[in-house]
Amino acid sequence: MKQAILILLCAALPGLSFASGGGHAKLDAVKIDLSDKASLQRGARTFVNYCLSCHGLSYMRYNRMGEDLGLSEELVKSNLMFAADKPGELMKAAMTREDGKKWFGTSPPDLSLVARSRGPNWFYTYMRSFYRDDKSSTGWNNTVFPSVAMPHVLHDVQGLQRAVYRTEKHESESVKDGKKLKKVTEEQVFDHFEIEKPGSQSTQQYDESIRDLTNFMVYAGEPAKLVRYRIGVGVLVFLAIFFVVAYLLKKEYWKDVH
Repeated sequence: MKQAILILLCAALPGLSFASGGGHAKLDAVKIDLSDKASLQRGARTFVNYCLSCHGLSYMRYNRMGEDLGLSEELVKSNLMFAADKPGELMKAAMTREDGKKWFGTSPPDLSLVARSRGPNWFYTYMRSFYRDDKSSTGWNNTVFPSVAMPHVLHDVQGLQRAVYRTEKHESESVKDGKKLKKVTEEQVFDHFEIEKPGSQSTQQYDESIRDLTNFMVYAGEPAKLVRYRIGVGVLVFLAIFFVVAYLLKKEYWKDVH
């Protein structure tokens, strides 16, 4: 039942679009640590429970994810495989593209590369910047991506928040018929959020959950990065040992020259 509701909510957007959008002047920095297996596991759990109903990771297989994240096949099957039958299957969305187009006129996008194309800071800030907006068709808006059609599927976790804007005045001058004219324009600029109704997690806990989700999305965008890290450490160790051996050989060869 929960999965069906999420499908309807997520698919109501014209593709989550992750396209151009502005509004939030400053992106919040997020700490990415792909060596933190616990964080990656928690992020994978959040993605599967809240995102996979509508958005897939079409280049990732369940068994590859389990192997990289230190999860047994049994754990993957019992905790992360709600939209597939075999561990070797790709992590596709529960909702098909055809159904998305038939029901809503568009399909929510695959999120395999969103952390690479947008950047971790953008994704981290975006997932924490939803607020209630009665003028929106979904009842939600986002300061990072104004007028986004995606509803806030994690609202029960984060809670309901309201965006508070401040008015900034800008003056400009122009010359007409030899006279200087001043023009004052006003702009509504996002200032901060106010919590209207708490969710199941505190603000700090929710930020940590989204940090874990962002960490997982960075991993999903390039799983081979974990392999490169392991190889890189091995190469550095080899070079350090080789340097010692080369130095000792150099001393041995050159001791009689002087």
